[in-house]
Order: sequence, then structure tokens, then C-alpha cells
Amino acid sequence: MTARDDLERELKQLIITSLALEDVAVDDIDSKAPLFGAGLGLDSIDALELVMALQRKYGFKATEASEFNRQTLASVDSLATFVEGRLSRA
Repeated sequence: MTARDDLERELKQLIITSLALEDVAVDDIDSKAPLFGAGLGLDSIDALELVMALQRKYGFKATEASEFNRQTLASVDSLATFVEGRLSRA
């Protein structure tokens, strides 16, 4: 497994845990599939909870919340790219 694979697994687990998704396992979430709408079926409230969980987990500041846009939250893959970019700046 690569560091990217590990990060994607970690993000999938964070999504499952922070949103209390019952009957969803890490392996059930496709990294490229949409998180909202037809994909995992998340909604705007889930988006807020997910942003808060990401801020707690990775120490992002609330002022950076505007960076969590539709594109960033589109999939686990896009979330991983965002987190990698933010962590590399730290």
C-alpha cells in the first residue's frame, strides 16, 4: 500500500465514523465515486459534519473552510488531494 492508499482508507473511515454510516465499510466506498447525490448519497448537513471532522482530524483552521468546496468534497480522491496539499504546506 502506498501513502496515498493509506490516506484514502483513513478518509473513508473518517467519513463512516463522523457521519455514523451504518452498514457501510471502508471497502464499500469507491475513491473515485461521488460522495453526494447518486454516489454515497450524502447531503449538505453531511458536508458540514465532514468539514468539521476534517478540521478536527488534520488541524485545518475555520478560516480555511471556504476551501472545502464542491470540487474538494466531490470524492475521496479529491479529498485526499486536498489533504495532501494542505499537509505538505504545514
